[in-house]
Amino acid sequence: MPFSSELNTAWRKTASTIYKKPTDSKIFGSVEIDITDLENYITQKRKEGLKVTLTHIFTLATSRAAKYEVPQLNTYVKRGNIYSHESIDAAVSVLLPNGEMTSVRLLQADTLNLKEAVEKLTELIAENKAGSESKTMKNKNMLANIPYPFRNWVYAFIRKLIVDWGFSFPKMGLSANNFGSFMISNIGSLGLDIGYPALFPSGNISIVLILGGVSKQPLVINDEIKIRSVIKLGIAIDHRLLDASHGGKLFRYIKKIVRNPELLEEKME
Repeated sequence: MPFSSELNTAWRKTASTIYKKPTDSKIFGSVEIDITDLENYITQKRKEGLKVTLTHIFTLATSRAAKYEVPQLNTYVKRGNIYSHESIDAAVSVLLPNGEMTSVRLLQADTLNLKEAVEKLTELIAENKAGSESKTMKNKNMLANIPYPFRNWVYAFIRKLIVDWGFSFPKMGLSANNFGSFMISNIGSLGLDIGYPALFPSGNISIVLILGGVSKQPLVINDEIKIRSVIKLGIAIDHRLLDASHGGKLFRYIKKIVRNPELLEEKME
């Protein structure tokens, strides 16, 4: 977990001191993006046999943004300093058959092309829904079995030990990096137009990106009113690590990918 003096500016060190995670350090933002052409691209890819979805597209786009455009997305706070994660891993929310939420982690997501990302996520989600949750996610069952109020005390101790102080116990599924660099959740599939998420307090993630609903809207295209497909994206940012300007850079990069999704077919190193 490399320490970078470039990341630890005076403001970042001050922000990591005056804000707590995530009680009062959140920035919320949203944007609407025309995805009409992207939907056509997805339809064509699915006809070719690649079962790509919007979740795949936005997960991969965010991963590459963290690599090439906004490296601050791949950071976390430990003991008052800002560190970079060793790799860019994406946590993707998954709805289980029993209605509960869990997540899978796509490792080194920025190095994958679209086909690899689709295949790997499909495999991870299938394993997860079949009952093969990670040690980290299974820990929630252990915590749930502890009676109140001892459950709160145990969680507070573990969070202080793992998240704030940065200790790791991999064999127990306890690590400050278990949820990767960021989290993405498609609540549009649940019928919600937009959401402003909580920053997952048990993970050292800098942002949570929400995919909202897709709707038909009239837009002005080349001075003509046309009906287009529009998606709403929501984001929560840890203000200890990022400012609104970083969210703007992320959304600009996502818009670039939406206009040119074929860029995701290229293999990145």
